[in-house]
Amino acid sequence: MNTTVTQHQAHLPLAGVRVLELAQIMAGPTCGLMLADLGAEVIKIEKFPGGDDARQYQKPGDAALPPSFRMINRGKRSLALDSRTPQGRAVLQRMVAKADVLTENFRVGVMERMGLAYEDLKPFNPALIYCSITGYGRVGPMAKMGGFDLILQAFSGIISATGEPGRSPVKPGISLADTNAGILAAFGILAAYIHRLKTGQGQRVDSSLLQASMQQTYWLAANYFSSGMNTPPLGTAHSLIAPYQVFQARDGGVVIGGGNPKSWRNICEVLGHPEWQEDARFDHPQRRVKNRAELEGLINAELARGTVAEWCAHFDAAGVPAGPVNNPGQALEHAQSRAVGMVIDVPDGLGGMGRGIGSPVILNGTIDSPAKSAAPRVGEHSTGVLKDFGFDASEVDALIAQGVVHQAPETVEA
Repeated sequence: MNTTVTQHQAHLPLAGVRVLELAQIMAGPTCGLMLADLGAEVIKIEKFPGGDDARQYQKPGDAALPPSFRMINRGKRSLALDSRTPQGRAVLQRMVAKADVLTENFRVGVMERMGLAYEDLKPFNPALIYCSITGYGRVGPMAKMGGFDLILQAFSGIISATGEPGRSPVKPGISLADTNAGILAAFGILAAYIHRLKTGQGQRVDSSLLQASMQQTYWLAANYFSSGMNTPPLGTAHSLIAPYQVFQARDGGVVIGGGNPKSWRNICEVLGHPEWQEDARFDHPQRRVKNRAELEGLINAELARGTVAEWCAHFDAAGVPAGPVNNPGQALEHAQSRAVGMVIDVPDGLGGMGRGIGSPVILNGTIDSPAKSAAPRVGEHSTGVLKDFGFDASEVDALIAQGVVHQAPETVEA
């Protein structure tokens, strides 16, 4: 465990925990970001010269690091290390002896071929928590296949149930499998860390994009297991609840959630149609689902009389869950997003400040994300990291001279 903890981090649950992040692109780095925001020291161990492949995901006009890379790699330090060489493996073995967690998200077999599998590293630190994120899992007939977010969203059934009725299925507009895999990996690491506090023993933690995708299909699975039927695309509607979808007001979309009898009764009152409660088409939850299209038309006709803001105010006053359909910019610029710490100010790596997504967890009422330093350049912290792990100056210089380690120029190290 790292004993050099800043005063700002000391109150955090993972203060002093060292994480070696061999993972790249999105799933593994998301896991690292979750841990960093809980106070862990996360060190990206990257190949060079290119580093994490996500560093190449730039759009025309992007300056310095791609915004997508900066978003999930803030608060981390970068060590550029050629771990394919015997000298590089020896460096990593020494670091593992003083680390708490190692994360990787390579295809099954890659770490084994490099001599960096859990079984290879465990002798150097029996308390090591070794977390792997794969495409399809480490066991089963598809274990050795590579997987990407899009592929596993399709494989798991998510894409088939997403989109508008009668049209081709679509992918959700977010990297659901990658992001959830990172969160679940962090969840598993925390469970393993609790186990280690009790027993002193580390362990292997495994998750995958397949598991992360299928974990999101609880209600799709419930429908299939109970009826043998697949849930078709329903747009924003819900297969078991109505009204529960996007409706159209005069100036845009508004979501209304009629998830219980009280909400349904209040919706009818707000819309000026208390008689709908006794209407044979809508007087039971199952009949509202069956006659969803008719109900949607009636509600849209009433909502067309007012604006999104007006209707949201009316529904809120009546205790009905409702809200506007924001675009990403509207959500990010909203005062509520800033208030709960989901929009934070972060150095942009160019001497200025930018904005990022903060921690989704609030501990002890403190709304703050400790991992606020800018996402690193490849090898930006190589020298400092190695010194922190017990390498002396001559060893570091030799590793750089041999091409095993890269130190980015013009770096200020403490």
